[in-house]
This record gives sequence, structure tokens and C-alpha cells, in this order.
Amino acid sequence: MNLENNTERRRSDRFAMERDVRYRVHGRHADESGVGATVNMSSGGVLFTTDQILLPGRKIDVSISWPAELNSKCALRLLARGRVVRFGDGRAAVEIQQYEFRTQSKSGSALM
Repeated sequence: MNLENNTERRRSDRFAMERDVRYRVHGRHADESGVGATVNMSSGGVLFTTDQILLPGRKIDVSISWPAELNSKCALRLLARGRVVRFGDGRAAVEIQQYEFRTQSKSGSALM
């Protein structure tokens, strides 16, 4: 295997970013939820830490606190839907298939 050609397969640049993450994984019988922190992000995906094992292929909703504010006044959250593509060493990689920004309440929550 030629590692030189396979080392970087991503289509988008990744940016190191540590932000709070909440997520909900959709299961056959019940949904699981948890928290973590982003490691890095791109327009097509996010890598984040988690204490739970997230199985590849599962559908997931992710809510990420966003570093910018709307009109320099209102906190934002990035809500993304996608699928888990990889898990290991307490980190889950998610392919983002759909996303939107929502305003965040003063309690720090946004609807998922």
C-alpha cells in the first residue's frame, strides 16, 4: 500500500477547534445521547471526544457551541445531522450531511 497517496483523503480542510458538543445517536430501539468536545471540524465533518462507543453507520444529530455570535449579541449553535464514519480512542468522526445554525438560549441550549 502506498501511504504517500493515501495519507490525506479528505475533501475539505480541517480546523482545530475545541467546542462543547452534545449529540443524539438514533438506534433501532432507543436513542442514546451524550456530550463531548470537538477536536477538529471541516465543512464535511467533525471529530469529537466522547465517553461512549459510537458505532459506524449510525445516524447522529450533533449540537456544537459556535464561537461567533449573531449581531455580536446572540450565541449560536451549529446543529448537524450525519452519520458516524469512524470511532476509536474515545473519538468519533461524523460525516455531516445536513446542517443549520440556531440561536442559543441563555441557558446554553438549542433544540436538536
